[in-house]
Amino acid sequence: MIYLLLSFLAGVSIVLGRIINAQLAEKIGTKQSTFINYITGLSLSIIVYLISKDKPIFSSVTRNIVPFWAYLGGLAGVVIIMASNYVTPRLSAFYITLLIFIGQLFTGILIDYFILKEISIGKCIGGFLVFIGLTYNLWIDKKASAS
Repeated sequence: MIYLLLSFLAGVSIVLGRIINAQLAEKIGTKQSTFINYITGLSLSIIVYLISKDKPIFSSVTRNIVPFWAYLGGLAGVVIIMASNYVTPRLSAFYITLLIFIGQLFTGILIDYFILKEISIGKCIGGFLVFIGLTYNLWIDKKASAS
């Protein structure tokens, strides 16, 4: 039961975070709000690291094993936060949540393909149906607002 509650709270925090970030971007600008996001995240990460009992061991061997692309997560995060800050004020929370879901689903399918060398037909069909439903709903909303 606790895991269900935690997953629900994680979903709520994602939607609220996107809304708060978008409002901040409207007030101070996208670049500045992205910077504040990363400074806040870095500060909290350092605090958690200092409190944590498990300390990672960094060595030259570890650095040589990790592929270069693994270090691009920060750059990907900046792009995602900036895109989110741009898109969020223009869409409803419902559409943003659906887009996040579709993105996570198809990213999971790609990860499964590259790591496990398999594709889940059920996930592909489900993601495609959700995407079709979202597209149809956007079309209906656009048609209704035009008239």
